[in-house]
Amino acid sequence: MEVTFYMKQTLNIIGGGMAGSEAAWQAANMGIAVKLYEMRPKIVTFAHQTGYMAEMVCSNSFRSDDHQQNAVGLLHWEMQRAGGLIIEKAYENRLPAGGALAVDRDAFAQAVTEAIKSHPNIEIVEREITTIPKTGSWIIATGPLTSSNLSKSIADQTGADSLAFFDAIAPIIYFDSIDMSRAWMQSRYDKGETKEEREAYLNCPMTKEQYEVFIDLLLAADKTEFHKGETTGYFDGCLPIEVMAERGRETLRFGPMKPVGLTNPHSNKKSYAVVQLRRENALGTLYNVVGFQTKMKYGSQENVLRTIPGLENAKFARLGGIHRNTFINSPTLLDNQMRLKSSPNVRFAGQITGVEGYVESTALGLLTGRMAAAELLGHTLPDVPKDSAVGALVNHVTCGAEAKTFQPMNVNFGLFRPIEGPKSGRKGRKDRYRAYTERAKKAWKNWLSKTLVDA
Repeated sequence: MEVTFYMKQTLNIIGGGMAGSEAAWQAANMGIAVKLYEMRPKIVTFAHQTGYMAEMVCSNSFRSDDHQQNAVGLLHWEMQRAGGLIIEKAYENRLPAGGALAVDRDAFAQAVTEAIKSHPNIEIVEREITTIPKTGSWIIATGPLTSSNLSKSIADQTGADSLAFFDAIAPIIYFDSIDMSRAWMQSRYDKGETKEEREAYLNCPMTKEQYEVFIDLLLAADKTEFHKGETTGYFDGCLPIEVMAERGRETLRFGPMKPVGLTNPHSNKKSYAVVQLRRENALGTLYNVVGFQTKMKYGSQENVLRTIPGLENAKFARLGGIHRNTFINSPTLLDNQMRLKSSPNVRFAGQITGVEGYVESTALGLLTGRMAAAELLGHTLPDVPKDSAVGALVNHVTCGAEAKTFQPMNVNFGLFRPIEGPKSGRKGRKDRYRAYTERAKKAWKNWLSKTLVDA
């Protein structure tokens, strides 16, 4: 790929996570010189384990890869068509996960880092940026773990307090410590085209009695307490398991522990609940407990999880934990080009804008990188079509959401304009979702054809 280098046109990006890495890649491929500022590994965070770009600190899954019936899968498709780096490396480092796109997280992050470092138009600067720059072209893509100094600068600049919610991560278990005489391998409903995909998940069954004991222990366990002044708001798409249990004893059975679509080869009795684990790395030596984000303290966490059949002797590569995610009130602060209204030389991208999830963060990084690069080249990209998945997200965070109640949001078809034709309700859902994705693909292809980068 031959890339023209515009020496006088420099884009500065703060944060080397998924959004920042994707923004850098897109702008660099448009011929813009990029300085990518990343404070790691010189300055560490409690959540990150490496100095790699695009490190996955929570799940290793990009969720559904179904681009015909799922809004997340549609985002995968749109980013592929736009030459997205993150989605490319995700597919290259894919692990069996049924219909989901899961990756070997270390191999994935290493691949992204190598691509970024080898790009002739990208310079990585290992330095913390503590204030919003007043001159130059900047993208702030620091994610949910924005440093306290920069968070304060953002609050001072905008005249508004940063919003925050608490997020949690799930534990990771060594495979060789799992009792396979009680557990078994199967994807829900045997989903997948290959044997490996149909057996992508490890399942631990529970009887009603075991489930009730588990819930009692979960509710009684020692949990992380919040510091004075901290809020206790959670993102509903990533609730700690104990918070779900507090909402009702059956909540987990209809969430991450639902027993449907699974057949236990060790017993003729139907499981009352099932805990699923998903492969964490290509070697298959590590498995993460799906949906088991937790704020339990480490000692209690080990004791409670070892009551799960098959995990009695579990050894943990990483225990779960809770951390604070910071985001801005984007509908109030950003324009439709993702620029800070009070400082138009600054754009925001990724989770700090109030989108939730790796895929969503990356998508806004992709778009913002292109917007900033086009501006430096003397152009303005046409508005992203609202009928596309990327456009639906942009519309939500910039003007579509209610500012007073703004909360982090995953991409979903509820963000799309209604479509005429297919029946409403559950019976018409399959046809309706297909119509959404077909309309989105046409709109996205048309938009790409009008941008500076070949689709």
